[in-house]
Amino acid sequence: MIHSGPRLEVEIPELDLPSFVLQRAGARGDKPALIDGPSGRSLSYAELARSVRGFAAGLAARGFAKGDTFAISMPNAPEYAVAFHGILAAGGRCTTANPLSTAGELRRQLVNSGARMLLTAPPSLDVAREAAGRAELFVLGDADGEAPYAELLGDPEAAPQVSIEPRVDIAAVPYSSGTTGAMKGVMLTHRNLVANLVQAEAMHGFSSEDVIIAVLPFFHIYGLSVIMNQGLLAGATLVTMPRFELAAFLDLIERYRVTRALVVPPIALALAKHPAVTGRDLSSLRHIGCGAAPLGAGTAREVEARIGCSVTQGYGMTEASPVTHLVRAFSTAGKPGSVGPPLPGTECRLVDPETGIDVDSGERGELWIRGPQVMLGYLGNPEATAAMLDDDGWLHTGDVAVADEDGWFTIVDRVKELIKYKGFQVAPAELEALLIAHPEVADCAVIGIPDEEAGELPKAFVVPVTDSLDPDALVRYVAEQVAPHKRIRAIEIVDAIPKSPSGKILRRLLRDS
Repeated sequence: MIHSGPRLEVEIPELDLPSFVLQRAGARGDKPALIDGPSGRSLSYAELARSVRGFAAGLAARGFAKGDTFAISMPNAPEYAVAFHGILAAGGRCTTANPLSTAGELRRQLVNSGARMLLTAPPSLDVAREAAGRAELFVLGDADGEAPYAELLGDPEAAPQVSIEPRVDIAAVPYSSGTTGAMKGVMLTHRNLVANLVQAEAMHGFSSEDVIIAVLPFFHIYGLSVIMNQGLLAGATLVTMPRFELAAFLDLIERYRVTRALVVPPIALALAKHPAVTGRDLSSLRHIGCGAAPLGAGTAREVEARIGCSVTQGYGMTEASPVTHLVRAFSTAGKPGSVGPPLPGTECRLVDPETGIDVDSGERGELWIRGPQVMLGYLGNPEATAAMLDDDGWLHTGDVAVADEDGWFTIVDRVKELIKYKGFQVAPAELEALLIAHPEVADCAVIGIPDEEAGELPKAFVVPVTDSLDPDALVRYVAEQVAPHKRIRAIEIVDAIPKSPSGKILRRLLRDS
């Protein structure tokens, strides 16, 4: 059975990404486009458009040409948007790297992507120097002997005129999260990214009156596309943060009267439970959107009750530019825990991973996706591409989902993370949702541990709110709410749950611990 989103009401324009996102930037003039939250330094829409042209001109003057790759490895800042769109305006590809990568990780990405140049910031400079190899290095901030960012800026009037084929030319090469297996470069065309912005525009409901806190890292596709590009397309003001710190996050919401926050589950969890939120004036927030990993219905309700604004979530992945499902902002549909229906122009199937047969509504299956936002493939890795993307254009997500009778989807787990107990499948996310609802649990994760008789047993890692948590009582609490095969058989108290920057639990680290 194919589940289809509504038809797109407008055609996807045949434009390159910078031309589409910044099409009204000049007319918005002095309106702040990006504000560096900690310093208050502001970049207007007119300055952004001019700086993008200047960056493209500077690259062209250095011989950077169509098809060349430029890497960015730095925290969120207004200049990130300038560099990203300047690279694309010059006809290049941008690969975005985690500024917390090790030298080895960054080197592998630079080599795999073929990056000619690398832009970093002082906190990551030592790693960037070690990793750069043949890539020319530039630094935003104190250059400390390296070429400064300013050297990349040329005359905006000399910006190159580059012919872009949106359906063919690659705009971005972000790298998949690497929660399982080796990291892979995802080839996203201009059309992939433009299409996804068009598909999601009405669902996000951003306006030029919005102030959006840009706390999620721009190196990740969620921060890059959903926050940075979708926000700039709408004419909103983005307040950037170099890293997430709860006190600073709350300070910036108060200081700039932030109206919209797009977060990941660990941030939502802090908003629901952390005492630092008490007494803060967060009344400007109209909506909180959550993505990158499942958000339990209980946590969503807690955030709504505590903050006093609507909380919705969506689903996507780097390979889909990234959004495929989304609950409309401010929706009153009343389905907490659901990621909503497919976006306009998106098709979905739910497939039994063992038989390859489509499942019925209400049954679990691997989510397959097809639409204009789906990647070209993995850079230099045809084997991985063939394993992920079939000949009919279906992207095999590896995520297990359920669709209800209205065509709304709920993500219940990963195919590779399901626990096999005596032939039964146990979803870690289901148990985690029960655990996190307990008042004495601050955070948690569930994995399967080998057992000679059962195959695997569910084990929970729990971060307690206080030292008084009784693990045995917690085991009984879960057992009262689940079938016998789903009961947690072991609990380990830990100080923190390892997670990726996008909020995904790094279960492999728990298994190896």
